[in-house]
Amino acid sequence: MVIQRALVSVFDKRGLESFAKGLSGLGIEIVSSGGTAKALSKAGIKVTEVSELTDFPEMMEGRVKTLHPKIHGGILADRSKKAHLTEAKKNKIELIDLVVVNLYPFEQVTEKENVSLEEAIENIDIGGPTLVRSAAKNYASVGVVVNPDDYDKVLEELKENKELSEETRKNLALTAFEHIAHYDVIIENWLRKKFGNGNVYPEYLNLSFRKIQDMRYGENHHQSAAFYLDNHKKDPCIGTAEYHQDQGKSLSYNNILDANSALELVREFANPTVVIVKHNNPCGVASDNSLMEAYKKALAVDSEAAFGGVIATNRELDEKLAELIVTRFYEVIIAPSFSEKAVEVFSKKKNLRLIKTGKFKSGEERTPYKTYRSVVGGLLVQDADTKLLDKDKLKVVTKRKPTEQEMKDLIYAWTICKHVKSNSIIYARGNKAVGIGAGQMKRVDAAKLAAMIAESFGETVKGCAMASDAFFPFRDGIDEAAKRGVTCVIQPGGSIRDAEVIAAADEHGIAMVFTSIRHFRH
Repeated sequence: MVIQRALVSVFDKRGLESFAKGLSGLGIEIVSSGGTAKALSKAGIKVTEVSELTDFPEMMEGRVKTLHPKIHGGILADRSKKAHLTEAKKNKIELIDLVVVNLYPFEQVTEKENVSLEEAIENIDIGGPTLVRSAAKNYASVGVVVNPDDYDKVLEELKENKELSEETRKNLALTAFEHIAHYDVIIENWLRKKFGNGNVYPEYLNLSFRKIQDMRYGENHHQSAAFYLDNHKKDPCIGTAEYHQDQGKSLSYNNILDANSALELVREFANPTVVIVKHNNPCGVASDNSLMEAYKKALAVDSEAAFGGVIATNRELDEKLAELIVTRFYEVIIAPSFSEKAVEVFSKKKNLRLIKTGKFKSGEERTPYKTYRSVVGGLLVQDADTKLLDKDKLKVVTKRKPTEQEMKDLIYAWTICKHVKSNSIIYARGNKAVGIGAGQMKRVDAAKLAAMIAESFGETVKGCAMASDAFFPFRDGIDEAAKRGVTCVIQPGGSIRDAEVIAAADEHGIAMVFTSIRHFRH
């Protein structure tokens, strides 16, 4: 179908002038209105005003201009049906073969702080989406362009063939419906915040994420994957906001999972802290007066598991620490910033990824957000586990109370435990993890594993605090800890055998604290 007439109405005028000149140079009539018509006329491009086709003026401050049968009839007429063409001719409807439209910037406007409801409403485009949907529906006869990035290839094809191939029209139609769907979701989500009835789990969950990159592969080499960003979550973390990669090959699927886990944990601490993550679990955590000492202590927890892992810090990473880090193999280093000399040191490891997050707050409860988990044929949605420990609500349930130092160790262990896969047990002492037991089916096995890891590196859990992400179903976990010299335990409580577990702690002289909240992490 030879393109003879194009309707052009765009808010985003990137590349508009050269594209319109190209269309005009091919003898294609350009129909337009409002700001687009003025911009094209100013550039010396001949334009037919929409009102000339409709015999109807723009009205209501531009709200009504293209919503007219002579416009939509010209777009929707099926060229393969003689009756459609006869009706168009009878009603003096001129056919429109190409629709070039993009929409009012509702997304950009509502990103501004303190945007008024009136301003937001005025940026809900009505005519634009209707034009786009009409053209995309009738892709067999009409081309539709919503993205200025497509101008060059469309113009190139028109110059060569005077028309758009069926494949091109199908691809453009799909892009158009994707564009409209995203636009509608953004409006719905924003209005839900303004008009919502408090139901945070709506009947239909409409999501829109922008692709950041295609992954080289997924969790395994035989799986494909991509990374998408929720543009409307401005909380600074790897999974939900843009970050800056200073060097190294692109992040893989697993890199992003591990980096997100490492950053989520390190931001829990106010003091200089280093976290090392491997296979989405921390294998080393420590805080100190300097990152250098924190790194050494974190690495000592399990120096073998740290091989090929991800490091996250909550302070700028300097040259001396960089020189120590590059003596071992790591996949990703995350920090708020890197000194210039540290970057020079890291540059020797070309494949090592450096991720700069910018400054972020530590030790504060996060802005609430949702997490999404897929199951076959469905999606699980929940509030993210951002809850912090309320120290005033801790309940000592044993005869012996923890000492001041034991309480500090308990809280440190508990903070780590929140970020370890269940069932998890953490042993900690003096602002560092000593043993980490993750992902066990039995809690007592997690306790044994954490102690075994510590002992395999010449450590002992004697004198440590022990944290459990959920309650102890039996006393065996307490007996195991006592056998190894653990002095205090923090756990949620809530088991039908709490009395038995407390009695076990009392027998061993262990101080035990209940939090009344758990941190399962599946």
